[in-house]
Amino acid sequence: MAITVIPSGQPCGASVSGVDLTSPLTLDEVAQIRAAWLKHHVLSFPNQPMDDDDLERFTLYFGPFGDDPFIAAIEGRTNVIAVKRMADETSPLFADNWHSDWSFQEQPPAGTCLFGITIPPIGGNTQFANQHMALEEMPDELRIRLEGKMAIHSASGAYAPAGFYGENDMAERSMDIRPSDEAQATQLHPIIRAHPETGRLGIFSTAGYITGFDGMEPDESRALLLELYHWQCQPRFVYDHKWEANMLIMWDNRSVLHKATGGYDGYDRLLHRTTIGASR
Repeated sequence: MAITVIPSGQPCGASVSGVDLTSPLTLDEVAQIRAAWLKHHVLSFPNQPMDDDDLERFTLYFGPFGDDPFIAAIEGRTNVIAVKRMADETSPLFADNWHSDWSFQEQPPAGTCLFGITIPPIGGNTQFANQHMALEEMPDELRIRLEGKMAIHSASGAYAPAGFYGENDMAERSMDIRPSDEAQATQLHPIIRAHPETGRLGIFSTAGYITGFDGMEPDESRALLLELYHWQCQPRFVYDHKWEANMLIMWDNRSVLHKATGGYDGYDRLLHRTTIGASR
């Protein structure tokens, strides 16, 4: 059966069928999926009853495993983490702010794979904002102020002991998050950069992990970051993804931002996640 790619009709995203992810893929199948991934930035694969071996094998077709700090892997695995929320959980929703995964690392992951295991009948969509489109449609005045800027990335606001997912949050949350003082480290990345595979320019990350701009006064830096945030996350750049059980999605952290949404209180939700490391 030939691989079929159906675009979402939204600013990014496509659905892929005609391939069995529970079995090894051919080189041609991997090449077709990679081409679709680079074109559409977010791919969904419905009706794939995968296990963790399948998930890990699929991930490695597209790069090495990324390093997932601050969240413990599930038992018996090194590179699979559980994104879960229990029906009666009252802690704030995990990852409900716009971000690019682990952008505070020296080599952030190229992509993320997320597999739906327990999916509530309502809510829980994941949203993606196309950052190539956001840059291409940006007003010249804002783009000129961003050109050449280096953004300061840090996990401190999220994963430091005093951060949002820090020590005061741990008792209330079902996810195995491990806050650490290592989250205080910073890393510089260009705010506008070329995609390493396609060369297409885009905005890299946002206020989820960016604390400011190198060489700017804090107040001026915060004002520019806020203006950028309001621009790059507009609904006209966003693909809204609805989940199904036994669905895999993969997205390109170099091209899109993403965020979780709620609306499923009273239902369990469980997904398994891997990251695709950057090819050095």
